[in-house]
Amino acid sequence: MKTIVLEKPGNFIRTETEPPEGPGLGEAEVAVLRVGICGTDLHAFRGRQPFFSYPRILGHELGVEVVAVGSDVEAVKVGDRCAVEPYLNCGICIACRQGKTNCCEQLQVLGVHLDGGMRERILVPAHKLHPSDSLALEQLALVETLGIGAHAVDRAKPKKGESVLVIGAGPIGLSVIQFAQVAGAHIVLLELNKGRMEFARSHFDIAHGMENLDRVEDDLRQAFSGDLPTAVFDATGNVNSMNSAFQYVANGGRLTLVGLVQDHVTLYDPEFHRRELTLLATRNSQSKDFGRIIALMESGVVDTQPWITHEAGFEDLIESFPTWLEPDRGVVKAMMVF
Repeated sequence: MKTIVLEKPGNFIRTETEPPEGPGLGEAEVAVLRVGICGTDLHAFRGRQPFFSYPRILGHELGVEVVAVGSDVEAVKVGDRCAVEPYLNCGICIACRQGKTNCCEQLQVLGVHLDGGMRERILVPAHKLHPSDSLALEQLALVETLGIGAHAVDRAKPKKGESVLVIGAGPIGLSVIQFAQVAGAHIVLLELNKGRMEFARSHFDIAHGMENLDRVEDDLRQAFSGDLPTAVFDATGNVNSMNSAFQYVANGGRLTLVGLVQDHVTLYDPEFHRRELTLLATRNSQSKDFGRIIALMESGVVDTQPWITHEAGFEDLIESFPTWLEPDRGVVKAMMVF
């Protein structure tokens, strides 16, 4: 079957691999029809993704159709179109026992720690499939991305009307904005890329955006009636931004680091203590997030129509992929179409 492999940083190949032998106990075989391109994939291509080895078949944002199921599978049936929850957890470690399956001690993510969906068919545990009768395949492939923002917002738990700063308007930052809006928060965006800022203003009703690093605190106090925001989300994956984010949080507030960077994030301890800040990490999402997001998408509360700005097929993915790293290309979300 047609497969794309990232052999090493900067080097994809088109090849053929053996198809699955068929679903076993608790499994489903799915045809991969859409693959969203994530920051993780871009980092892997650059050679900057933590906990990653080569060669690897990328692809964890998947829109799929079920083509076969194991005899014991009842949750999905042949013909169902589904989003894939790509996080394979052990079920027995302390995190799993506490319901925190997203940070399982033995977690393996399709397309990151295990080969993923840049191939025509894969086997997945059936309980990791989330069907929808109405969503398009492109929408289903976006559910995992949206789950990152949904889980991050759930970690910080902003209240209706609460002052929130989101730093970074890439796909993950946009997903944070989306679910902070669902929570009813008052959102200000810090984004240095003018194209991304314009996209966020146009499609996410961002009333107040900041693009000048020299006056962030002044602009924040102006936006929030003299106060700093009580909840800050950094979705940049940039160590300088993440280090700076501590100074933007109000006394008693909380900072959520959504982005991942292969570096040390540092803080000035006296100031951290003086403000009694809460620092939150957030990783992946959980099954409950997938179901909630699909329901919000089906109801129209969450609209993904503007997200997909670039597409490529099997025959031109390798040539297109490097261009998606270029800032002037205006990529918000790229999608591979099988």
